Amino acid sequence: MPTLILGSQSPRRKGLLKEAGYEFLLRVSGTDEELEKGVPPEQAVSYLSKQKSLAIPIEENEVLLTADTLVSIDGEILGKPADESEAFSFLTKLSGRTHQVHTGVTLRSKEHIHTFVVKTDVTFFSLSDKEIYKYMESGEAWDKAGGYGIQGKGALFVKYIHGDYYSVVGLPIAKVVRELEAFGVLLG
Repeated sequence: MPTLILGSQSPRRKGLLKEAGYEFLLRVSGTDEELEKGVPPEQAVSYLSKQKSLAIPIEENEVLLTADTLVSIDGEILGKPADESEAFSFLTKLSGRTHQVHTGVTLRSKEHIHTFVVKTDVTFFSLSDKEIYKYMESGEAWDKAGGYGIQGKGALFVKYIHGDYYSVVGLPIAKVVRELEAFGVLLG
């Protein structure tokens, strides 16, 4: 069976793969994640996950998994907030509204490359400025697309979710398992 390589430093992606039962190696790249203005979200995560994959060397009998997650609202991509002002702005935009979380996943062996995108709609309750500032003080906002993590205190903002919860966390694990099977990477 091929060796699974995770091309990510994300503790959430590592955790989901481990919980599913995979053994894997880590191998990451310092890929630039800059995008041109106006790139549609689905295209952006597909492009970024593929660029991350192509930047990491693999050997025969290895399958590399890379992923990228972003949040969008009204077609505007909200990345990881650069500072307190941007985090506040992102969370204010999401307050009381439905936004989309897109996760692009690329699987690559020496013979094949396959990329897919999973989109999930997330609706937030209306948030007060006080709630937003308190959340920002928790430190969760800084390394997550859109400025929140659904697997942490950010879950308290979520009114509805339509789609794959784990895609919002950063890896649509049920779909990943099925796609990895096509590459010969099987569970137990």
